[in-house]
Amino acid sequence: MTISDIKRLTSETNPYFFNSKTLKFFGQRVSSFKVYKQDDGRYMICAPIIVDKRNCGETTRYFDPITNELSLR
Repeated sequence: MTISDIKRLTSETNPYFFNSKTLKFFGQRVSSFKVYKQDDGRYMICAPIIVDKRNCGETTRYFDPITNELSLR
């Protein structure tokens, strides 16, 4: 599963998560995200938050391929 797959699958359930304005606000691009398969079948996605050229943390969400939802846990 790629980040592009996850973006496409969440377009209806989480339409603003990969919105260009949202990504720009956090200094991210879709290509900034890394995807990690979890033992429970979900996928963890992570990307650094960049503000004024400084790393200010990380966005982390879990994608459920059954419901096409993103969650914090």
